[in-house]
Amino acid sequence: MVQKAYIVLADGHIFEGKSFGAAGCITGEAVFTTGMSGYLETLTDPSYYGQIIVQTFPLIGDYGVIPADFESAKPHARGYIVREWCETPSNFRSQGTIDAFLKENGVVGVYDVDTRALTKLIRESGVMNARILSFSGDTAKDEAVQRELDRFMNETEREQYLAEIQAARIDNAIQAVSGSADAIARPAQEVFAESALYRAVPVTADGLKIHDLEQASRKGSGKKVVLWDFGAKANIRRELLKRGLEVISVKSDAKAADILALNADGVMLSNGPGDPMQNKDIIAELKTITESGLPIFGICMGHQLLALARGAKTYKLKYGHRGENQPVKELSTGRVYISSQNHGYAVDTETLPPGAQLGFVNANDGTCEGLVYTDIPAFSVQFHPEAASGPLDTNFLFDTFVDLIISTQNKRK
Repeated sequence: MVQKAYIVLADGHIFEGKSFGAAGCITGEAVFTTGMSGYLETLTDPSYYGQIIVQTFPLIGDYGVIPADFESAKPHARGYIVREWCETPSNFRSQGTIDAFLKENGVVGVYDVDTRALTKLIRESGVMNARILSFSGDTAKDEAVQRELDRFMNETEREQYLAEIQAARIDNAIQAVSGSADAIARPAQEVFAESALYRAVPVTADGLKIHDLEQASRKGSGKKVVLWDFGAKANIRRELLKRGLEVISVKSDAKAADILALNADGVMLSNGPGDPMQNKDIIAELKTITESGLPIFGICMGHQLLALARGAKTYKLKYGHRGENQPVKELSTGRVYISSQNHGYAVDTETLPPGAQLGFVNANDGTCEGLVYTDIPAFSVQFHPEAASGPLDTNFLFDTFVDLIISTQNKRK
């Protein structure tokens, strides 16, 4: 029997739908993503930690559940909202349905929702907290859900109820997800073998694919990088391995002295969830790394933390950029690339310190999408060049990182 579910937004709007996945009562920040595919990568992306994801694409789950495509070992979102989910997926790699996957991992889902109306509301009002009330058919459990619904429906309690939803927050997000992709990390030879099978090989700056894996990994062979894991997507590590680099992952609480003691040739700063300004300890340690002269490449959260470590500021966007179709303009060339993105904060370009130059801007709203540093060997981007899933337009930035490592070493000779 199909059970009802309700989405209560902090501003008082309520949407009725049907329950799938896990049932119960959860609260999180409601955000929308515009990806037409890649729902598995979205669900397992640690950057969605604690959030309620709204998929704008109307049909989700049509190719089932494919563990090989996960970005970490499990989902990190609290809730999942779709227009329709596919009960009979068709894909030779599928190992189950999205409904069963959500149930197994305790993610509360709602379907048969007007996601277009919900997205428009979030787009106009900005991201806001929401609470999902989902019935399961279990009388004992549903009594608690019903009490929550009754509180909202009671006019004398509604204001306090909405205030509780609005007050919910996520703290220590990076610490909660750091290392979450370790369980699915694979050795370099497996990554190369799979790359050969699916021809998922590096893309150069001129847009050409390098189909020769030996050629693709030649520059990075023999070099070692530290992946500072703030909630890293698994494909960041894979892309580094494809360049022939040895990758050593460290958790978010790593100290600068310990990282420097590894004698690496460069440092990769990963993506991650939450407000970057909450991570004072990481920023302090990263400041020391930036003063060491090691080449640095930052992605998403790593981009923001690097900017903060150099003296810039960040701010929260109205509704963020989430999806696989975000246009970014490279200022040095004038070229526009389509990128995959997932972030709710941005670097304030009015606060950039000397030595930090704007490298990319968002073609829709002009916000900062990348920085190049002239006083240290470092650069960073707000979008995801590893693009799992998404377009491979900016995959060449991993090669740029290898080139930066090589040029920095040559200058020291």
